[in-house]
Amino acid sequence: MVTAANNGRRQVVASVDAAAAGLGLRAGMPLAQAQALVPGLAIYPSAPEAEHEGLRRLAGWCLRYAPLASADLPDGIWIDVTGSTHLHGGEAGLLRDLVARFAAYGVAARVAIADTPGAAWGLVRYGLPPSSPTMTEMLLPLPIEALRLPVSICDGLRLMGFDRVGQLVATPRGPLVRRFGAIVATRLDQAFGAVFEPIVPAIPAELIQERLAFMEPLLTAVAFSSVIARLTATICTALEHSGQGARRLDLLFERVDGTIATLRVGTARPSRDARHLGRMLDEKLERIDPGLGIEAMRLIVTRADALGHTQTATLSDSPQAYIAALVDRLSNRLGAERVYRAEPMESDVPERSVRRVPALQCGGGKNWPVDLPRPVRLLDPPQPVETMALLPDHPPLAFTWRRVRHRVKQADGPERIAGEWWKRDGEMRSVRDYFRVEDEDGRRFWLFRRGDGEDPATGDRRWFLHGFF
Repeated sequence: MVTAANNGRRQVVASVDAAAAGLGLRAGMPLAQAQALVPGLAIYPSAPEAEHEGLRRLAGWCLRYAPLASADLPDGIWIDVTGSTHLHGGEAGLLRDLVARFAAYGVAARVAIADTPGAAWGLVRYGLPPSSPTMTEMLLPLPIEALRLPVSICDGLRLMGFDRVGQLVATPRGPLVRRFGAIVATRLDQAFGAVFEPIVPAIPAELIQERLAFMEPLLTAVAFSSVIARLTATICTALEHSGQGARRLDLLFERVDGTIATLRVGTARPSRDARHLGRMLDEKLERIDPGLGIEAMRLIVTRADALGHTQTATLSDSPQAYIAALVDRLSNRLGAERVYRAEPMESDVPERSVRRVPALQCGGGKNWPVDLPRPVRLLDPPQPVETMALLPDHPPLAFTWRRVRHRVKQADGPERIAGEWWKRDGEMRSVRDYFRVEDEDGRRFWLFRRGDGEDPATGDRRWFLHGFF
C-alpha cells in the first residue's frame, strides 16, 4: 500500500508501508513508476492535514513523559525531558518505554536524545556515530541534511564540496552567509547550542487548563505563589464540574525571552483540593529561574481520574485523606520511587517474602507469621561473616562482621528454611538454618548457615548476616 500526493502536475508516492518498501518503492518516486514496478498496487490519496492533526495528538499524549512536548511536522515530535528522565529509569529507560508504548499502538518510531533540539533531530534521522561521547563529536560526522537545511541549499553545498557537518563548522561563516543566507549559520548555532531554540508545547484542547498573563513580568516566589493559588482554585472548580480529580499537574512559566520553565507534581490519588495542590507547587518554586521575568503562567491537568463527591464533615473522618496528602508531599519532595510500603509475599525465603508497592496501594490480605519474628531491616544481599560454631545445630559462639568481633551472649534457633525447588533446580536440596543472636552489648542479629551442617549437598556451611532486630 502507498499514499499518493500531487507534486506540481504529476503524482508522486507520499508514503509506503513495509511491504511496498520491501519491493523497492520509496517516498518521492513518481506514482506511475511505482505502479509499473508493482502491478496491483493499493493506492490511497494522501491526507496531510489529518496526518498532522494525528501527530499533534500524539505529541499531546507524550506529555506523560515531560511537560514540554510538541509536534515537529511532518513526521517528528519534540519532547524536552530536562529533569524528567529519573522518573522513567534514566534516559535509556525513558527511550525504551517510549518506543515500546508506540509499538503497542502500532506506531513505528526512532528516538534519540541530545542537548539541543537540532542535534536530536539530526541524530534520530541519520544515526548515532560510534565512539562519540560528546555532542560535538556526534554531530560532526553527520551529513549536511542533518542540519534541517532546504534541499536546494544542500544541493548547492554539495556542489561546493561540503558533505559533512564538520566541514561546515571548519569553514568561515562569511562566505557561506553571502552565498546561502543566514539559515546555514542559524542551523549550525541551533544544533550546537549557541542559539536557543524554543519548543512550543502542544497542549490538547480537551485538557483542563488555565493561563494568567501579567501586565508586568513577575520575578519573586511570593508573586508566583499568589498566582498559583488563583490557578489551582480555578482548576479545581473545573475538575469538580467534570467529576474528576487531578493526578498530575504541569505548571508552565513563560519567560519574556520566549523560553519556558516547568514544574510537575503528581498525586497518589485523585485530588481537587486547591490548598493541597497549591502547596505542592509552592514547595518546588525554588527550582524556577525567572530569568528576565515571567510574563504568563499556565497550569495544566495532564492526567485526571474520576473522583466522586464525598461527605467530609462527619464525626469520625477517615485519616486516609490526610495520609494521601502526606504521601503526595513526600513523593514530590523526595521522589516517588523513595516513598513506598512493604507488602508481604507468599514465600518462606526472607528476601522473597516482601515487595515494594505504592504507599497507598491496598494490601493483599497477607501478613507475616506472628510466631516467627523477622528483623525490621534485611541486608540485600546477605553479608558473609566469620563464625565459631559447633555442628550441626548449635548457634555461633562469636562472629566477625566488617572486622568487628561480636561475642554471642544469647541465641535462639535454628529455624530451618528450605529452598523453593519449584523455582530453581539448584534449590532442590538447599536449606538455611537461621539463628537470632544477641551480643554482649545487647544488639540483636539474624544469622544463617547455608546447609544443615551434615550433608554437603544442602549447602557449603558458610555463615551470613541477614538482618538486624
